[in-house]
Amino acid sequence: MEEVRQEDMGVFRRFCRWREENVSERAFVLFLAFLVGLFSAVAAFVLHSVINQIVALLTSSFDKANANWLYLVYPVIGIYLTSLFVRYIVKDNISHGITRILYAISSKRSRLRGHNCWSSVVASGITIGFGGSVGAEAPIVLTGSAIGSNLGKLFNMDNKTLMLLVGCGAAGAIAGIFKAPIAGLVFTLEVLMIDLTMASLLPILISCVTATCFTYIFSGSTSLFIFHIDGDWPVGRVPANILLGVFCGLVSLYFIRTMTFCENIFAKFKDKPYAKLALGGTTLSLLIFLFPSLFGEGYNSINLLLNGRTQADWDGIMSNSLFAGESHFLILYVALVMLSKVFATSATNGGGGCGGTFAPSLFIGCFSGFLFARLWNIYNVGIYVPEKNFALLGMAGVMSGVMHAPLTGIFLIAEITGGYSMFMPLMIVSVCSYLTIYIFEPHSIYGMRLAKKGQLITHHTDHAILTLMSLDSVIDRNYMAVDPDLKLGAIVHKISRSRNSFLPVLDAAGGLLGEIDITKIRHVVFRTELYHHFKARQLMTQPPAILNDDDPMTEVMKKFDNTRADWLPVLDHEQHLKGYISRQRMYGMYRKMVADMSED
Repeated sequence: MEEVRQEDMGVFRRFCRWREENVSERAFVLFLAFLVGLFSAVAAFVLHSVINQIVALLTSSFDKANANWLYLVYPVIGIYLTSLFVRYIVKDNISHGITRILYAISSKRSRLRGHNCWSSVVASGITIGFGGSVGAEAPIVLTGSAIGSNLGKLFNMDNKTLMLLVGCGAAGAIAGIFKAPIAGLVFTLEVLMIDLTMASLLPILISCVTATCFTYIFSGSTSLFIFHIDGDWPVGRVPANILLGVFCGLVSLYFIRTMTFCENIFAKFKDKPYAKLALGGTTLSLLIFLFPSLFGEGYNSINLLLNGRTQADWDGIMSNSLFAGESHFLILYVALVMLSKVFATSATNGGGGCGGTFAPSLFIGCFSGFLFARLWNIYNVGIYVPEKNFALLGMAGVMSGVMHAPLTGIFLIAEITGGYSMFMPLMIVSVCSYLTIYIFEPHSIYGMRLAKKGQLITHHTDHAILTLMSLDSVIDRNYMAVDPDLKLGAIVHKISRSRNSFLPVLDAAGGLLGEIDITKIRHVVFRTELYHHFKARQLMTQPPAILNDDDPMTEVMKKFDNTRADWLPVLDHEQHLKGYISRQRMYGMYRKMVADMSED
């Protein structure tokens, strides 16, 4: 076995040597982008096949006219199996897939672990197949990005190329899932914030087109959502579109705030997996039992609202529930499902399941748009609006608000439904939703966790560079410390051997008491008669500012600008001195990274 492995490594090394000699770096990156698109399409197809098979197996015998008690059991089993898989096989946190990609780009130089190429597919397949109220998109995006990252690492690509391949994986995943290549490209630019240059555009496009083509080969030409526009779009609907956009923005705010609130509750049970399972499983099961539309991704319910034409069609949304056959409860049912979806999603992930918020945002958006249009028409607020059209617009609106990605919302909904004739209302609703949510939340649901820690990379070049910079890499640990009771004569001896203009004064535990600035003690340094009269504690001063080892680089830069200091000390969590940061060294690294990022 060992000989076979060594032979394989020898073949791989020869291939790498041949590639370096005969294939340009740019051409090879395009080839890797093709592979990433292909593998992303395969992962998407496999995941959806697994989910569909499990759902069909579990629910084929359900009676549509009555509630089914098995809705109380299946989700708990799914969450429990997923938690066991993650805890004993993966042994790593695989939740918040897109947030993990953003973190990898921001602070880990786009390196994702090898198991991310398959672990999210298995975990989310079990979770969603058994009824977990989450989406498969984020796990597939994480899978695609991990494939890109690990292919890049395999061939020793630099950090900039790794970031590009991660973007290719994410774009290919979205393009493959929805058969929407433009949406895949725009998603990568808006959400992952990969800068659009000629060097990055072509590989991402290749990945998107490849994933889309292979998805057509695997699953045919049927769209994920079936939609036929109901009438032309008149200018008279502009006020309704604007108000729908504002409504979707407020719904997005509710989604983000409620999700964060629920996550904080489950975080309190971090070391109590069975308590989390009990809380999450019970909550999810009860919600699905009351509102079966919450079972799984909910795409069947979305298609029903997008294609319904009569009251009987829309009443189908209440099948299997306690509301079945009660047409007068339709509005109440839709509103309750819209409000409870976020709790079902939080309970799924918080209880130990695995899935994303991409599909839930589409689900809530569809129900929000339908509810808005139905109430608008019932109360005769203005010109009649088709419920199915506004259900589609609501999907774009809520997704744009939750993800802070209006272009993704516009192009994704247009591509997956073929609703290109609705571009104008899609733009109005998406932009209004984004502007509304931005008043309250400056970051998307994916970026807000990292933004609070200063770890979120953005399109703003200066901020992006500071985010990518590592504070640890600019710390100078070569300093000469002195005891607070050390006399001036010994201090002068230390100064003669120090290469810095300061001496930190530390206590016995390594805590920083102050520092001696050599330039400020010249009046006593050359007076030998004072060497036994002064001690370090009498000569030290407090530094102009203190840096903590977990400070974001934006904060570090701000403290240097405010104090105009040349050196600042860095302390760890126990207030022990780790070293010093030089303004000159920090700015030198900053300028180099700006130059590297500017190269196409």
